[in-house]
Amino acid sequence: MKLLSYNIQYGFGADGRHDLTRAAQVIAGADIAALQEVDRHWQRSAGQDQPALLAAALPDHYTAFAPGFDMAAALPGDRNRRRQFGPMIASRWPIAWTRTHLLPMRRMIDPLNTQSCALEAMIATPLGPLRVVSVHLAHVGVAERLAQIDLLLHLQSQTRVMGGPWSGRDDEPQRNWTEGAPAPVCPDSAIWLGDFNCEPGSAEMDRLLGSTPYHPGARYDGAMIDAAAVVGATYHTHAKVIAGALRLRRLDHCLLTADLAPHVARVWSEMDNPASDHAPLWVTLQDRPGGIA
Repeated sequence: MKLLSYNIQYGFGADGRHDLTRAAQVIAGADIAALQEVDRHWQRSAGQDQPALLAAALPDHYTAFAPGFDMAAALPGDRNRRRQFGPMIASRWPIAWTRTHLLPMRRMIDPLNTQSCALEAMIATPLGPLRVVSVHLAHVGVAERLAQIDLLLHLQSQTRVMGGPWSGRDDEPQRNWTEGAPAPVCPDSAIWLGDFNCEPGSAEMDRLLGSTPYHPGARYDGAMIDAAAVVGATYHTHAKVIAGALRLRRLDHCLLTADLAPHVARVWSEMDNPASDHAPLWVTLQDRPGGIA
């Protein structure tokens, strides 16, 4: 199973050219893709409805979009037009349900800060049911990212308490709340893919991964596992000029619950792909004896 984490920068490439089709060509090679910075009706991206355009360009995938940022953008004859921005998930297998989690934010004077969210999707994969979360943490500061991480870790810890989008017996069958379906599956197994805006060794990554370095059989007490650490991969997914020098940065990550670590086979990035200012981050999962719990 081939996973992709990709901040598409609303179709603007590292070469400064806007061309959403280049990003779509990358995404088409993934079984499951977690995307960040997807636009709907922004001037900067020619007013495109990018969730709709990407869905049309990916006929073999199911898609879901979560507009964490949502503003009025009415035009004559279209009073309900919205300017939206957020994460998206594309999957070769049906997306059984999704949830949108608004992430904590702080009012700012300088620099600009915007509302972000995480998109959670339950997907029935050949490896079993998985919850995939497309994550985009704040760019403005460590404190805000730590607050966002604490929320995500809390939500993960409450998986069995919360369950799926609905549960229980329908006590108003005449209103057909369940439409005859059983309560939705909500597995513990989870994969977080996205732009975490923090590098290995940072306070944020320490909070996410806990204090125990990865090794098979260790206990992690709710912390997530860095897929790259499982296979000893070293990669960069972002290049930026800082203080006049080009720095290679590693801001995009694949984190997963400990039960999935034995399935990680390979982690790599395409640093030479110009379709975005972030390089596509790829992760391959393989089945192992015993499957996924």
